[in-house]
Amino acid sequence: MSFFQRFPRLLTTAALAALTTLAGSPASAAAPVAPRRSTPAAAGVDHSAFDKQLKKYVNEKGLVNYKAWKADQGAFNQYLALLSKNPPAAGWSKQEQMAYWINAYNAFTIRLILDHYPLESIKDIGTKIQIPFVTTPWASKFFSIGGEKMSLDNIEHGILRKKYNDPRIHFALVCASISCPRLRTEAYTAAKLDSQLDDQGRDFLNNPAKNKPGKSSAQLSKYFDWYKGDWSENGQSVTSWVNKYAATKLDKNATISFLDYNWQLNAQ
Repeated sequence: MSFFQRFPRLLTTAALAALTTLAGSPASAAAPVAPRRSTPAAAGVDHSAFDKQLKKYVNEKGLVNYKAWKADQGAFNQYLALLSKNPPAAGWSKQEQMAYWINAYNAFTIRLILDHYPLESIKDIGTKIQIPFVTTPWASKFFSIGGEKMSLDNIEHGILRKKYNDPRIHFALVCASISCPRLRTEAYTAAKLDSQLDDQGRDFLNNPAKNKPGKSSAQLSKYFDWYKGDWSENGQSVTSWVNKYAATKLDKNATISFLDYNWQLNAQ
C-alpha cells in the first residue's frame, strides 16, 4: 500500500495546485468559487443549533456519542440544511467564512459517520481499495452547498487550505478519528475564531496521546509531516508552530519523529 493510500487526507500545497488542474478529477471541482445561493446573502450563518448538538453529544475529551445522536437527528438535519442553502457570500468577513467552512467540514463528517454507524473507523466507509481523492470517504460528494455537490476534500483542500492560508485549520478539522484534534463542545464563530483556533493548538500540542514535544527530541502528530508545506509558509516552520503552543519548547535542532496515526472512531 502506497503512502497516499495509507493517508488519504495528505495533499501538499504543490500537489494541490497541480491536482486542481486535472479535468474531471474530484479535486478539479474542489473549490467552487461562488456556489449558488438558495437564499439572499446574509452576514454569516447562525451556528447556535450546531453548538447545542455538540454540547449534547460530545464530551470534554472530544468523544462523540454517535449512537444517541443517530437516534435524534432532527435538529442536526435542520442545521445541515441551513449550511446547504447558505454558502458564504463575498460580503462575509474572513472569520465568518472560515467559521462556516470549519463547521461545515466537522458537521458533514458527523453526517457521514451517522449514515454508516455503527463502524470502527471512518476508513471502513467505501471500497476496500481506496484511491486517494477518488474513492476515499473524504472524496465522496455526499452533500450539497449552494446547489453544488461537494466532498470533505473540497472543503479542506480546495477551500480552506487554498483560500485562507491559516495552518491552524489543521487543529480544528476533525476526521472522526482518535488521532484527530479534539472535537470542541461548541461551534466555531467569527467572533471567537482566533481564540478558538489558538485554544485548539494548545490542546492538540499538549495532549500526550497526540503529540509528545521534548526539548531535544519530539514525537509529533503525522499532521506535521503530511502538511509540512503549510507549516513552513510565511517564514514559519514545524518547530516554530509547535513552540507557539506546546508547554515544552523544542530546541532549534531538536530531532523530530512522527507518531503512528490511530484511525479508530472517536466514539464514546
